[in-house]
Amino acid sequence: MSLLWMTVVTALRALRRNVLRSTLTMLGVIIGVAAVLTMVSIGRGANAAVQRQIQSLGNNLLMIIPGTTTANGVHSGSGAAMSLTMADATAIAKECPAVADIAWAKRQVVQVVYGNQNWATAAHGVPPSYLSLREWPLSAGRSFDQRDDAGANAVAVLGQTVVDQLFEPGEDPIGATIRVKNVPFTVIGVLVRKGQTAWGQDQDDVVLMPFLTAERRVLGTKILGTVDMIVVSTTTADALPQVEEQVRRLLHERHRIPPGQDDDFTVRDLNEIAEASKKAREVMTNLLLSVASVSLLVGGIGIMNIMLVSVTERTREIGVRLAVGARTGHILLQFLVEATALSLVGGAAGLLLGIAATRLIAYLAAWPTLLSVPAAAGAFLVAGAVGIFFGFYPARRAAQLDPIAALRYE
Repeated sequence: MSLLWMTVVTALRALRRNVLRSTLTMLGVIIGVAAVLTMVSIGRGANAAVQRQIQSLGNNLLMIIPGTTTANGVHSGSGAAMSLTMADATAIAKECPAVADIAWAKRQVVQVVYGNQNWATAAHGVPPSYLSLREWPLSAGRSFDQRDDAGANAVAVLGQTVVDQLFEPGEDPIGATIRVKNVPFTVIGVLVRKGQTAWGQDQDDVVLMPFLTAERRVLGTKILGTVDMIVVSTTTADALPQVEEQVRRLLHERHRIPPGQDDDFTVRDLNEIAEASKKAREVMTNLLLSVASVSLLVGGIGIMNIMLVSVTERTREIGVRLAVGARTGHILLQFLVEATALSLVGGAAGLLLGIAATRLIAYLAAWPTLLSVPAAAGAFLVAGAVGIFFGFYPARRAAQLDPIAALRYE
């Protein structure tokens, strides 16, 4: 143990004699470790942000929207057809046993006016089950119930963005009368802020009202009962494929779609969207990690180069140590400790630089970051392994010097 400690002390003294050269040698390792830690932190932060955004839509959801339409050979976009109805949603709830809850929506961009303020927002006509299915609580007031929906009452629940645009800071919107397409509505509730979705849509820029109120008094419709979206929830994520199959089979029967013909609806699994986004970010993170790892390789080559120079400069010193009784293993261990010390000190400095860079990026660029202790420990250990790997050849070369030839070296 004392021999190892003396070897470490001797190696550190040798490095301290050339502080500038040692620092420049460690530079590649410092940059490599810092880059690895920063890239992993950004990647993990982005993945966590995407998961939060997807979960803000609700857990274990299937979204069913109308399909495309074709007129005079021109295909419209998804959602253009009026192929989904309330009756479809009711049938799904009754005939698909794996469905836990269901809601539907009719949407339209409208102008909302309060006093001398106005704002263009999305008006959604939805059933009372919509908020519970979306797991969207209220910050104030109440939601509309089945009686409000059945009576087509002019009541509304506002998103936080609409409240911010129409009302003065600190003003209570509950009980206020707003106008939606010149129809007066009483504000009965305010939604908790949810933020943006993964694709940049502001979920809080919305006015919710009972479905029948929207259909008959505000948004209008060519065919009563048509909806722009049906949302289905399941108790567990594992049940989503089963529910999707049941929904497709039922809608095929109800819409009389023959085999081989395109569906007039689209089913989207929000969990699959989240998984696809996660995989895309993982690929990008791995690519950036590969680029950052090159710095570690360059740092290892720099360590080997400087250690070879050190062996050449200290040839006479090695000869003297061998002549007075030092063994080959002692010389090998000394230079190996020097190389490892360079890489480990560089790795520690790289961790500090990586943490600082992560914090700075999160502050200046407002990017989500999430530091990873396993990634930091892994980068530090890899830095040590780089020092051992690239320092072994110079250490072996020093240990194999002929004592007589080394003492004669000028």
